[in-house]
Amino acid sequence: MYFIPDKLPISGLDWQALAPLIGRANAKLSNYNGILHNMVNPKILLSPLTKQEAVLSSKIEGTRASLSDIYQKDLGEKYDQEKENDIEEINNYRNALAFATEDLTKRPICLNMLRDIHFRLLAGVRGHNKKRGEFRTTDVFIGAAGDTIENAKYVPPQYVDMLPALDNFEKYMHKEDEEILVQLAILHAQFEIIHPFNDGNGRMGRILIPLYLYSKNYLRSPVFYLSEYLENNRGEYYNRLNKISAEGDWQSWVEFFLKAVIIQSETNTQRAKKILELYDFVKEKIPSITHSYHSTAICDALFESPFITTTKLLNEVKINNKATCNNILSKLVDADILKVHKKGAGQRPTTYVFANLLNIATNTFFYE
Repeated sequence: MYFIPDKLPISGLDWQALAPLIGRANAKLSNYNGILHNMVNPKILLSPLTKQEAVLSSKIEGTRASLSDIYQKDLGEKYDQEKENDIEEINNYRNALAFATEDLTKRPICLNMLRDIHFRLLAGVRGHNKKRGEFRTTDVFIGAAGDTIENAKYVPPQYVDMLPALDNFEKYMHKEDEEILVQLAILHAQFEIIHPFNDGNGRMGRILIPLYLYSKNYLRSPVFYLSEYLENNRGEYYNRLNKISAEGDWQSWVEFFLKAVIIQSETNTQRAKKILELYDFVKEKIPSITHSYHSTAICDALFESPFITTTKLLNEVKINNKATCNNILSKLVDADILKVHKKGAGQRPTTYVFANLLNIATNTFFYE
């Protein structure tokens, strides 16, 4: 009944069948990384995409807050309690990823780091009382509400089998002579199979993807966003994972993962290019529009937060004159750089939106 994970590394993969996918995935990922190297400050320019990754990874687990909700919450917007909780979960995902990125400068990815990431991921949200930051010490099963272990969809390894599986997982994670993308595909799946935490395993497994690529110098920054593809193909994502435990089918999972890397790398590359082009365009235009020596700081502020108010601009750019900020924002609206999202009323300031950036990040045209 309890599944016992395969020992890593996996044997029996058809490497001849995987070779074309491995080659394409590496090439597409390299193209994306080339764009990152062309960015003076990828942390600022890709900030909306980083937040969108957190939104989509959390959405797979059932949250319903959007990227717009995240930014507007930062400006003080109020929502119903369910969405407020969703936003906190998404912000935790961002904070956990940021912590891990910094932590990678001090130590390699390890089980202790995963526990520390998990501690931050579940802070104050659903599952916070389920031993956050600690591996489970009890047996669990996965199924719909009301299911018993007998009709569960999946039963992870018992605690006594989980510990050696985690030890093997960590050793394989540091194995140096593997094809990195295949190794990452196996690591992600094995983590979900082991299910080491009481809650948050899906998000933890997806955080592992950009962190691992970054740790192996495959990416300049840990900003590879696979959750969009996994969300858009959620049924196949779960089906391929389930076939490993049900049929021992690692081959179809690795093929699915490599295809995901290929397609998402192409998408990420196009979005990163568009953001870079937009940044260069806006950075060139803002000085002649605003006549402000704060032009570069204004541009960076818009890319870090495409929803903005006078107060936000005042604090971000350190302009000590509210009237000047109002004037700058009005000029940017007249120049069609910004749009008025919500007019101010009473004590509530007008909210502006950098629609072009938001459209790129979300791949929608909600703001036209």
